[in-house]
Amino acid sequence: MKLNCIIVDDSSIQRMAVAKLTLNHPSLNLIAEYSNAIEAKNGLKTNNVDLIFLDIEMPVLNGFDLLESLKNPPQVIMVTGKTEYAFKAFNYDVTDFLHKPLTKDRFDKAIARALEKSNYGSKSNEDDDHIFVKSNLKKRKVILNSIKWIEALGDYVKLVTDESNIVVLSTMKAFEKQLPENKFLRIHKSYIVNLDKVDRFNSKNVEIAGQLIPLSRNKKVELSEALSNI
Repeated sequence: MKLNCIIVDDSSIQRMAVAKLTLNHPSLNLIAEYSNAIEAKNGLKTNNVDLIFLDIEMPVLNGFDLLESLKNPPQVIMVTGKTEYAFKAFNYDVTDFLHKPLTKDRFDKAIARALEKSNYGSKSNEDDDHIFVKSNLKKRKVILNSIKWIEALGDYVKLVTDESNIVVLSTMKAFEKQLPENKFLRIHKSYIVNLDKVDRFNSKNVEIAGQLIPLSRNKKVELSEALSNI
């Protein structure tokens, strides 16, 4: 499982430095970079983000202003050149505070802390593998094995689970990145299915719990191969 992350920094050089470390870390998935907090705030409305690498000193809206404007912010790792902000940063319940210039060892320690805080790092029981989704301004824990399928709903996706349906503000592409590839497969532009839940399929449909889900013609072979490998 990877943490979806974004970088918010008005310096292109600093964004590049953080991005390099992020792209080389196996537990991180960089989905966007922003040069200011206003763009980042708008991006958070449409992307599922687990972690923000956040600069403090930025024009118009600084890093603290951004955090105060978010009702339910994801984890935050502050990245700044000034250590005097450290005490104030932890009053915002940030996961860690990194001082520029960054080092790989210190960066890796911060990510280990973020993984631990997200409960992604130490799951031994497959039935307890999970993700966190934001729905109705609250973060909800969803057990992966409980998901039957995911359906596109315009600017939202609907998670159909064993217990209920959960609507999340996200694109299918962004949400797909949170799911393990060996357990879930996008079989149609509007549907992702849990491979363990598939009862049967033909050239047009996949059946899960008595419900027929459309199968794209070019996905039949990929679905067959995926099912044979689970």
